[in-house]
Amino acid sequence: MIPYGKRLIELRGEKSQEEAAKDIGIATSTLGMYETERRIPRDSIKIAIANYYGKSVQEIFFTP
Repeated sequence: MIPYGKRLIELRGEKSQEEAAKDIGIATSTLGMYETERRIPRDSIKIAIANYYGKSVQEIFFTP
């Protein structure tokens, strides 16, 4: 199973954490904590992240 943090990093690609976080509407440090799995996003943020990357919440956070 691919950890969701690694999946988030892969989806971000060449964009900086700062750029992606700003586009999603969260703090850069918050995105960093999600990518290192020190925090789990609440459902509304999971939806915002999924919409930003053009994926489903299921694909990012729950698919093995």
